[in-house]
Amino acid sequence: MTPIAESAQGDHRATYREVLTEPRFRLLFTTRTVAITAGALRITTFSVLVFAATGSALLSALAFGIGFLPQLFGSLLLGSLADRLPPRSLIAGGYALECTAALLLALVRMPIAVSLGVVALVALATPVFSGASSRLVAQWLEGDAYVLGRSLNNIAGSGAQLFGLALGGAAVAVLGPHRALAVSAALYLGCALAIRIRLPRLRPEESGGTPGSARGDAGAVRASLHGAGLLLRGHTVRRLMLAQWLPPAFVAGAEGLIVAYAGELHFAPGRYAVLMGCLPVGMLVGDLLVGRLLRPPARERLVIPLIVLMGLPLVSFAAKPGVGVSSCLLLLCGFGFAYGLGLQRPFLDALPEDGQGQAFGLLGSGSMTLQGIGPACFGSVAAGTGTGGAIALAGVAAVLTAGWILTWHPPAPARRTI
Repeated sequence: MTPIAESAQGDHRATYREVLTEPRFRLLFTTRTVAITAGALRITTFSVLVFAATGSALLSALAFGIGFLPQLFGSLLLGSLADRLPPRSLIAGGYALECTAALLLALVRMPIAVSLGVVALVALATPVFSGASSRLVAQWLEGDAYVLGRSLNNIAGSGAQLFGLALGGAAVAVLGPHRALAVSAALYLGCALAIRIRLPRLRPEESGGTPGSARGDAGAVRASLHGAGLLLRGHTVRRLMLAQWLPPAFVAGAEGLIVAYAGELHFAPGRYAVLMGCLPVGMLVGDLLVGRLLRPPARERLVIPLIVLMGLPLVSFAAKPGVGVSSCLLLLCGFGFAYGLGLQRPFLDALPEDGQGQAFGLLGSGSMTLQGIGPACFGSVAAGTGTGGAIALAGVAAVLTAGWILTWHPPAPARRTI
């Protein structure tokens, strides 16, 4: 038995229906799903707009990814606000800020550098209101219901991202990029209004955050840096964050090479899109089956096997399989992402009650940052080994992460005094 399994608290298995009966979670779940759709629509459309204006593939790629990297800095510098400000105002204000940015891109003709700066500034604030939302979910859903709530968010997030990317292409073709950005702004506005109208105002003791509010920007920055330092210096929290950051980053590095892999093996045009769609499909199926069918202790025991399942199929790419086999391998790899469900309760249990919002923001921003760095790292490896070899190396790295987790030892139980 792994150390992770020993952290299970009971074996009650919740259901998705049970989770969705909590009206406040339903509201946060629905608005988050719509916002992810709006974000994917905005990212795609903005990238198209930049490429049309500059003809530069580099700037177009930068426009696609500019909203990711600043999130880590936002979490480090402003993350404490997720625990110190009223959550309703914070979450609604975050969606309103996203709406404003989309409107500026749609209506105001700005230099490319300024447009990129607008998106980057909004990304700085993203971990703050997303952390506040995750903190409320952790407060309102207890035990296994919390894990299934995270599972629902993962499933809906993957589906919403795929739908938003497809919607972006269709909206640009029908409406043009500027009007498509206006559609994104309208979706964000709807989310902001829904939170403002339907989420009740919470008293400090109900919201679960740190009493009081931030005293100025300097105080918020100091508190955020101090809080992030405490979280990352904590042995248990740090390793649980790394366990949730590293395997997806390695898989993202492999995913970033799929187009080049398809070209290197001369697959038929469009086959790369089939391959890229296999990972999210595997993720959806994995979360549904592992989340719905297995009890909490079983999920926590399967953390290491599922991480291995993420990595081993990628190792097989060293043999340069064809389209059919590659598709099956990527489906299996995506299924392994369900390992994260087994880490949700141990991670929540390890967090200090007055820093949960910042911790969730740091978890998300760190994951996004490493998933942005992964393709660059393994892309440089591919220059020397070929794409199949680089994808296989990413799989080896994921398997080694599973081996590292296997070396964890549970802390000795505290002795009770009489």
